[in-house]
Amino acid sequence: MNLTLLTDLYELTMMQGYFHNHKKQIVIFDLFYRKNPFGNGYAIFAGLEQVIHYIENLHFTNEDIAYLRSLGLFQEDFLNYLENFHFSGSIYSIPEGTVVFPMEPLLKIEAPIMEAQLIETALLNIINHQSLIATKAARICYAAKNSPVMEFGLRRAQGPDAGIYGSRAAVIAGCHGTSNVLAGKMFHLPVLGTHAHSWIMSFPDELTAFRTYAELYPENITLLVDTYDTLHSGVPNAITIFKEMQEKGTLPASYGIRLDSGDLAYLSKKSRKMLDEAGLFDAKICASSDLDEDLISSLILQGAKIDTWGVGTNLITAKNCPAFGGVYKLSAVLEKDAWIPKIKLSENPKKITNPGNKTVYRIYEKDSGKIKADLIALADEVFSSKDPLLLFDPNATWKKTVLKPDTYTIKELLIPIFENGTCVYQCPSSMEIKAYCSKQKESLWDETKRLVNPNEVYVDLSKKLFDLKNSLLNSR
Repeated sequence: MNLTLLTDLYELTMMQGYFHNHKKQIVIFDLFYRKNPFGNGYAIFAGLEQVIHYIENLHFTNEDIAYLRSLGLFQEDFLNYLENFHFSGSIYSIPEGTVVFPMEPLLKIEAPIMEAQLIETALLNIINHQSLIATKAARICYAAKNSPVMEFGLRRAQGPDAGIYGSRAAVIAGCHGTSNVLAGKMFHLPVLGTHAHSWIMSFPDELTAFRTYAELYPENITLLVDTYDTLHSGVPNAITIFKEMQEKGTLPASYGIRLDSGDLAYLSKKSRKMLDEAGLFDAKICASSDLDEDLISSLILQGAKIDTWGVGTNLITAKNCPAFGGVYKLSAVLEKDAWIPKIKLSENPKKITNPGNKTVYRIYEKDSGKIKADLIALADEVFSSKDPLLLFDPNATWKKTVLKPDTYTIKELLIPIFENGTCVYQCPSSMEIKAYCSKQKESLWDETKRLVNPNEVYVDLSKKLFDLKNSLLNSR
């Protein structure tokens, strides 16, 4: 899909201004965020694959140019330039599925200023939404402990794109699969589902509805048991069907019931007892009904006998946090083969940017493999685990530590995606990203993963970057 006009008007008016002034100026923009959503201890970076597709398809059609001409804002020489427009810059990114933290560049764009300015809105739109949903999904999956979570949110998503890309982000972050068939097709995700209450209601009785469904889908059957009376009708009728299949030798390895209303803790415990008394120890109990990480945690504390979770509205709409908050800021300008650092000032210290051409390093504790800290540094800085490494809080510099040689490992996170307009990165499959994300989450300490009051992972500045930032602040 050509998303070239998926931009704010001022990106185009500024672009025309650059065209008539310093159109050859090369700049660096950083895309980052300032605060973890949901009060979480981390975020999951998602959306890179769509960013790649967007950049590769970036061009102005004749219809696009005709529309811009009709606005009466753009001169003909600029519109003529747009006819042959393509992105010629370079983009560096943290790999999709990585756990990330505030203030560190998720994307670094090095390009002519006109091109870098044009793509701001679309990049933020893509990354903000998908990273938000991925982070929410990671919280929900953590709450569910080792139980599978199914993403069921399409019908409540804010439009088709939010549903499609939200499903992908949810699976990347840990969901077992999705009910979204189009997302399954597009991204090769596992598609899952049961049946609706309307299926039961369309038959003369519940038992006939269950029996017919079992005949249609004998290899993987989950029966929705709360249409009429969960414990006095739904579960007993499901047991009847399962016993019939057992006698015929057709009971599959994967079978069970779904609870979609009522007191899920009470109903699941009663249902489990009934299933076990019938000898159906392998029957799984799936729960849905407006679940989120808080309710799942509560149900588990209450001893609910729930094996799998179907989570819809509160996942796909990112309940309690409507936006990710990513921003896109100019950090350097190229002059005579040297990067001149730029800084945005603010009365709000959180909004003061980190200047210069930067990269991000992740530091792991060698013995545990857990994340010790992230380090934002200038791109020309080189670090080795064979040397001692000074880490300090840039906002409270007395908080410092020196890592001894060979007690840590260090890895640069930003990798090239586009070089001089050409994509040089082979995007992994969504399921490969899911596996990578799972390992990423394992690198977090349990204290960082907890849902309430998580421990903060330090994102430090190198001494060289810290001094550069202070020199710019003091020169104002």
